[in-house]
Formats: sequence, structure tokens, C-alpha cells
Amino acid sequence: MRIPKIKIPKKYLKIGAWVLGVFMVICIALGAVAYSKREALLKKMVAKAIAKADKDYGLEVKIGSAGFTGLSTVKMTAISVVPKERDTLSNIGELSVSVKLFPLIFGHVKLSEVKLNQGFVSIVLKDSTTNIDFILKRKKKDSTATKNKVNLSEIASNILNQVLYKIPDDMDVKNMVFKLNDHDTAKLTFDTEAVIDGGDLKSSINVNNGESMWHVNGYVNPGSKELSFMAYADGKKLELPYLNNKLHAKLSFDTLQTELKNAKYSGDDYKISGSWSVKNMLVNQPRIASNDIVVQSAKLDADILVGPNYIALDSTSTAYLKNAQIHPYIKYTLGKNKIYELKLNAEEQDAQAVLNAFPQGLFESLEGLRVQGKVKYNLNFYLDTKIPDSVRFSSTLTPVDFKIVQWGKTNLQKINGPFVYTPYEYGKPMRDITIGPANPNFTPLSAISKNFINAVLTAEDPSFFTHNGFVEESIRKSIAVNFKEKKFKRGGSTISMQLVKNVYLSRQKTLARKAEEILIVWLIEHNHLVSKQRMLEVYFNIMELGQNIYGIGEASRYYFGKQPADLTIGDGLFLASIVPKPKASMYKFMADGSLKPYMFNYFRFMGNIMARRGLTASDTSGYGFYNVRLREGLRQYLAPDTAVIDTTAFDDDEDGLPPVIMQDKNKSLFDRIFGGGSKKDTTTVKPVAGPDTAKSKKQLRQERREERRRQKELEKSQGQ
Repeated sequence: MRIPKIKIPKKYLKIGAWVLGVFMVICIALGAVAYSKREALLKKMVAKAIAKADKDYGLEVKIGSAGFTGLSTVKMTAISVVPKERDTLSNIGELSVSVKLFPLIFGHVKLSEVKLNQGFVSIVLKDSTTNIDFILKRKKKDSTATKNKVNLSEIASNILNQVLYKIPDDMDVKNMVFKLNDHDTAKLTFDTEAVIDGGDLKSSINVNNGESMWHVNGYVNPGSKELSFMAYADGKKLELPYLNNKLHAKLSFDTLQTELKNAKYSGDDYKISGSWSVKNMLVNQPRIASNDIVVQSAKLDADILVGPNYIALDSTSTAYLKNAQIHPYIKYTLGKNKIYELKLNAEEQDAQAVLNAFPQGLFESLEGLRVQGKVKYNLNFYLDTKIPDSVRFSSTLTPVDFKIVQWGKTNLQKINGPFVYTPYEYGKPMRDITIGPANPNFTPLSAISKNFINAVLTAEDPSFFTHNGFVEESIRKSIAVNFKEKKFKRGGSTISMQLVKNVYLSRQKTLARKAEEILIVWLIEHNHLVSKQRMLEVYFNIMELGQNIYGIGEASRYYFGKQPADLTIGDGLFLASIVPKPKASMYKFMADGSLKPYMFNYFRFMGNIMARRGLTASDTSGYGFYNVRLREGLRQYLAPDTAVIDTTAFDDDEDGLPPVIMQDKNKSLFDRIFGGGSKKDTTTVKPVAGPDTAKSKKQLRQERREERRRQKELEKSQGQ
């Protein structure tokens, strides 16, 4: 179809030309007037800015001279900024700033060129004060001045635009020093030179007068909202000893790279797309691990969504660790109640690639492990702070044709035969214990009373024989309890997790050890490396049941002078009650060897549960409470009946990270439900003795040597 041409009369064209011409003449005239008055206008603007800085921020700003050196370039000299009653914040010898004229027409100040020569910015920390306190005061004032509902997406857009507008097209910075003077720690200086030429950024940063030389190079295109930076150091890793001292940690890396790809509105959301990557990042922090952890290669391709009342890392984001990848989703919602959401989705991928992706130094037992097959992982977490009991949690690691082809440092099947177990107290080894027939105290599962087995399983891990190492419902409840209490009060460990923690791993309480514990439990349970019966047998023979008392064989003889097979329902319930706090076991007895009255409620509560499950006969008299009697030889060590003991002093943390106490292991049900044994007193109590057959250090060393010798002979015979 042919579109007919529209012919515009010449008179309208002439009218349009005259209007445009008049408009241009007016603009030129106004520009000429403004140009002639610009010096006066500049002085007024400078005076206004100085007055505002003094009124709003308490800053004394001085400018030696200020004037135009071109059409849109302002040159200032001898600039100083001093907060009231504080150290000088900044001093700049010479600064030239050029702005773009077109954005200025619409009220936007967009820098086109910046030149800076000879200056410093100095942050001084003295006790509880700094010379940047004025920023915090201003923020507090702003927050109280407006009570209108904020729109986070608008704030994010405005902040990013303000930052981008302050990045000039061209820049030349020489002899600019950034200082941090922390009187409690150290001094830190960055002597900086930087150039932006046609969008290319190159900079050199002399750290602490030659301690190291950093570089931040890249590309900037603020108009298109595109930035790319890479940081590295000459001939060494990029690190800051100041931060290491301040945080009691070590952090360094070869290169650090970040990129802003785009930022724009998507409906009501403001979407920021970018990436962050790091090479050979080394971390050493006591809460994370006791040794250096090295992340060889990590990258995050991120899509960040900022909505009217939330911030989220969208599920379109991808995190890479070497050749493994996972899609994270993190969302934080503001409102009357805060909402936290976390989802992780790792699609099916090579299992060995996933194992290799873990940072070097993270594992102590699994290093060198070789596997075949594939795995996939999903995690879902949702917490509404208004209703924490409704927290949602699920975590699934699914194997596909998965198998172990080579052990790492530790054979995860070692507990299927005799082995030597070394318990630790406060980081120190106590004694070596042979878990096998060579130890007269070792008790096979078949020789342990069902009363004890059922009592411990009921109190510690009722679903032990049906779960695969983890109980999501227990973890979910622990999250809810800990959130409400604002501290780690309840753990979610199963017997499988407690066994792995004690047998395969060191007693170092770190996040790395916890991660390895979870992975070993999964490997053992999903690959059926050890039977449930053997796991329970080993657990009962290594569990701490008193001061230097390990295993049911020692405990049954120590407390009651009985064989494990002869334990009554009352004996079993007592031993189950001391699992969370074994060192406080003796304080549950009266001077005559009977149990203190407050224990009755625990016996009745636990006994009723066991009776309903068909694990014991119904008993209205307290399920053997009155028949429990401490062995007569130990009664001399009991505290007087009038003494009230603070048993919290004997708490053993389950999986805690210092200094947080993570005592629970389902917190002996009694202590959580009835609160027994929680009163405090200053009564001095005679230390509880160990077994009647206490041995000298020389005897214990000799026993350890003999046990190691027997273990070596056993391994040699098995090898033949």
C-alpha cells in the first residue's frame, strides 16, 4: 500500500523557523547574561554551600579561591573540611571540576572532568568518637524528620544515579592520600594516583608507604550504567594487615573483580545486574576454621531486585565455585514484621566436580575422597518473624548413580571393626579407648539392656532407625526456638551426627567442621557404609556419661555396680537424663544415693512416652524412680542434701562456635520442660571422683601404648 505524502504549507515552515530562531536568540541572550554574571553566581553558590555544611553537618569548610577557567570548569584551591571539635577530615591543594551543560539544564550535575592535585582525606578514630560522626548525626536527623513510608526501589535508583553522576568522563588524580588513624589498632594510608581517559580507568595505590602496591583498573561508562573494575597487587596477594588485626582474621586474594552490567526499572522493581569474582581468596578465622581456607575460584552473576519494601537476590543469579554451580534466591522483606527467605537450587551435576569445588583446607577427613556419579541439591527456608513457629525448612541432597571409589584421609567404614577412640576434654585428649572385644568394658548392642536403649533413643533421637541422618522437623523447631530466644538454645543433632562428630572429626568448634560433619553423615547414611545397629553400638560405647566415664560398660558399673544387660527402666531413664550434662550427673542424687525429688517428673514424663510407644509397661509409681540407687562406694562423694548446684557450669556445648553455648541435644527433655537443677548457689562442693579404679598417669600412658600396639597387630593380621 502506498502512503500519500503530506505537504506542509510554506507559511507554517516559516512560522516554525521564526519560533525556533527567537528561542535560540533568547537562550543565547540568557546564556550571555549568565556568563557575565557567573563569577558572582559562583560566589553565592559557594557561600551557600559553606553555610549549609556548617548548619546541617557542623563542618567548617574553607576555600582559598574559586573561579571559572573555561565555559563550565571551576577551579578551587586550598580546600579544607574540619568537623567541629574534631580532627581535620580533608585538605585539597587544587581541584578543577567541569560539568556537562545539557544535564545541567534539567537540574542534574553530571561531571565531565575532574583534576585533583595534592590532597588527603583522613579518618581519625579516638576512643568512641571519630571525625565522621557528623554523617551519623545527619542520618538520625533525617530519619526522625520524615515518617512517610519509604520506597526502597526509588531509594536504590536515586543512590545509584547519584553515584554514577559523580563519576567523570575524564579524571586525573595525583598525590591523593586516604588515611585511617585508629589509635586502638594501627594507621593505614593509601597514596593514590588515578586516571580515567575515554572510559579506561587506571590507578596505582601505594599502601602504607611501600608495604604493597595495589592497582584498580577497568572501564567506566556511567551514562550506560556500565562499570568494570579489577583489583590486584604487584608481586603478592592483595591483603590488609589492619583488617586482619581488627577482625582477628586473615583475608587475602590474588584478584578481585566486579562489574555493573545494567540497572533499570522492571515494573515496580529496580533491577541491578552485575557480577563479582575472586581468585585464590585465603580466609583464616577461628569461627570458620582453625587453618587457612583457600577459595581458588568463585564468581556470582547476580540479579538484584529492589522492590518497594524488599531486597532480593533473584533466582536467575548463579554462583560458581570452580566447575560447580548453584542458583541462590535470597529475599529480605520489611514491614510490620520482617520476612527472611532463602532458596538454593543446584541442578544435577558431576559429584566429583562438586566435591572439588569445596575450598582447600575446609575438610580434615574427606580430603582426597574420590567419587563417581552425579548429585543435585535443594534447600528451602522461610521465616516470618511475627510467627516464628511457622518457619519452613527443607534440605535435600539427591544422589544419582553415586558411589565412593577412593577414601580420603579417613576410611569412613573404619568403625565397622575394632578401632581406638580418643575422647577430648577442653581440647585435650583424655585417654585412648579401644572400641572392640579387646576392651573389657566394650559392650555389644545385644548385651545392652533394652531399658537403656529405649530411654536414650526416646530422649535423644526417637526416629534414629528411620531417618537418613537428619530430622528436618527437629531442625525446624530448633530454628524457631533459637530465634525466639535470640540465642542458640536448642540444637538439632541426631545420634548419627553426634557419632560422626566424636569419631571422625576434631573437637574444634568451627563452621568448617560442622559442614564436614553434615557431609560425612550423608555419605555414611545414603551409601549404607555402616549399619544402624553398628552405629548405635559404637555410640553407646563412646558416649560420655560422667566425669571421665565413657560408654555404657563403664557407666553401668560406675553408677550401679551392674552389667549393662541388667539395667532397669529406672537406671535407663537416669542415664538418659544425664546425656546432655554428663558432668553434673552426681548432683542428681541425695546423700543416701536416691534421686532428688525433682527428677520424678522427668521419669514420669519420659516413662509415659515410652509406655505409649509400647517400649515399657505402664507404671503409675514413676517408672522405677524410687528403685534407682547410686552404688554405695560413690555416696561418700555426694554433696550435702542442702546444697543447691548450678549445673549450667557443667554444660557441654553440642556444636557451638565459641563463645556461644549450643547445649541441647534435645536438652534432656527434663531440663527444658521442668527446669530442674537450674537454681544457683555458692556452696562449695567436693569434686566428684572418677571410677574407683583410678589409675596414675604412668599407668594410663602404659595402657595407651598397649592399646596402640594391639591395634597395630590387629591391623597387620587383617591385612594378611
